[in-house]
Amino acid sequence: MDIGSNIRTIRKSKNLSIGQICEKTGLSQGFMSQVENNKTSPSIATLDSIADALQVPLAFLLLKKDERMHIIRKDERRKTIYGKENFQVEHLSDRGNVKMMLVEMPPGASTEEAHAHAGEEIHYVIQGTVYVEQGDVSATLHAGDAFSWKACFPHFAKNVGDEPAIVLISMHREASI
Repeated sequence: MDIGSNIRTIRKSKNLSIGQICEKTGLSQGFMSQVENNKTSPSIATLDSIADALQVPLAFLLLKKDERMHIIRKDERRKTIYGKENFQVEHLSDRGNVKMMLVEMPPGASTEEAHAHAGEEIHYVIQGTVYVEQGDVSATLHAGDAFSWKACFPHFAKNVGDEPAIVLISMHREASI
């Protein structure tokens, strides 16, 4: 665990000096330096005091690097093409079993046939007109409309408008055992 680096990163992001933390906690600057350099392991009570001084929950200091917030800038997004209809897919974020994508469907494009896979999906239509179908339920959705479904049941989507449809999709997949 890299608690010291977490403390340093949070302290610097809040523009606080080691001295200011020491004033709030009563700890010595030498001890704080050792903590930030991972040369000593503070007690839970000491970590709680440091967390209070940084104004963050204690648990936040204990997060592993891959558990912290991850930022993907617009120009860093992974982009792929999906299916024969060439859906443009921008992968916005991927965290554990949850992923979010921005999908652009050309006019007339569809998922070709009903398909199914593990998980659940939530869709938000940003632009265009999309027809969706799952079992005996179907709907035509417009910009601002949203829908969700269990993806393990066959589902189908088609852009029925004259312009590209842009849909924000959030997917949750069950963890693999």
